[in-house]
Amino acid sequence: MKNLKQSSKAIHFGHDTKLTQGTRAVPIYQTSSYVFKNTNHAADLFCLKEDGYIYTRLNNPTNDILEKRLAAVEGGIGAAVFASGTAAISTTFLTLLKSGDHIVSSSSLYGGTYNLFENTLSRYGIKTTFVDADHPENFQKAITKNTKVIFAESLGNPKLDLVDLSAIAKIAKTNAIPFIVDNTVASPALLNPIAYGANIVVHSLTKYIGGQGTSLGGAVIDAGTFDWTSGRFPEFTEASASYHGLIYTKTFGKAAFVAKLRLEGLRDFGGALSPQNAFQIIQGLETLAVRIKQHSKNAVEIAQWLQTKEEVSWVNYPGLENNKYYQLAQEYLPNGQSGLVTFGLKGGFEAAKKFTDSVELFSLLANIGDTKSLLIHPASTTHQQLTIEQQLSTGVSQDLIRLSIGLEDVEDLKADIEQALKKTK
Repeated sequence: MKNLKQSSKAIHFGHDTKLTQGTRAVPIYQTSSYVFKNTNHAADLFCLKEDGYIYTRLNNPTNDILEKRLAAVEGGIGAAVFASGTAAISTTFLTLLKSGDHIVSSSSLYGGTYNLFENTLSRYGIKTTFVDADHPENFQKAITKNTKVIFAESLGNPKLDLVDLSAIAKIAKTNAIPFIVDNTVASPALLNPIAYGANIVVHSLTKYIGGQGTSLGGAVIDAGTFDWTSGRFPEFTEASASYHGLIYTKTFGKAAFVAKLRLEGLRDFGGALSPQNAFQIIQGLETLAVRIKQHSKNAVEIAQWLQTKEEVSWVNYPGLENNKYYQLAQEYLPNGQSGLVTFGLKGGFEAAKKFTDSVELFSLLANIGDTKSLLIHPASTTHQQLTIEQQLSTGVSQDLIRLSIGLEDVEDLKADIEQALKKTK
């Protein structure tokens, strides 16, 4: 199966039916723990002399298949799955960083990630500088001697700004800093950041990959391309007290990061994905390539139509020819620009709230990437904990409404938007 195309990998990779009693569907291994053959076998597993399963917080056969498939579709060498996208991001940073370290991040982030960087990590002495990612040179300008990570969302949520991944990756490589990309909105079916130089990719599996709005999940995929022996990350090259002097780069080579993420991050912080949720997310991954095309098709049609409505002051979607990021979209997202559309109303903040309260087919909730169409008013919800200045830096204006366009008939979606627009006058 090494030569399969991406959509085939999403359906078949990592599952050998001969090893699962011939089950065509991936089985759910609903167990917390695993029986050891004897004490020597147990000892060998705990000291990493032998591969195998110890406890589902660390690994599980169902999760293992999901991890293999995610690594395959993103072009990485390994992956680890987590209870949520936030657990994936926070565990990544707590595995890599310590007090005194510094992050350079694009400012156009999901509100929860922005808050993690700005407020929570800063309490542990980890500081973040937020930059306007429209100009890649801003990342270079913000780098200090303590910078240990460059971070960006490939397609910002909710700003919908496309970052020039290749340009930022070049800066990261020149400065021997790992480049981490959140690829949740674009999804691996439309964009593979590793192909453009990203070293680590993170996802909220809750969104397009799961696709049904049923299960929380997160993932981290390791490209295996960062040199952890540069001297800037001694915890990878020096003896680990956690595993009797193990040296990650010597033991795991290119997979040093994802090994440390699992062995220390999952072990110590405990953000493990349940096998039941892994199974549900596997179902979503198998149909991702088909769904994301329709999400994108519906979204561009809705965006074009919104531009004709007198109540609408602006529309943002990277698939529109007049969009600021259209040219980057043709480079990085030629096969579709995903399902998020944002727009503003001439009536401002109150009109946006009135519209949001008036829809009938769309659901008002804090999620994206569902087969059902969703919406939210970020200024009063997901980003309300930020100052107005911080909101603007993330791309959130007071009038912004974020639509997550689902798989319904597009004419039905237009009709719902139309009746809600009339109520804002």
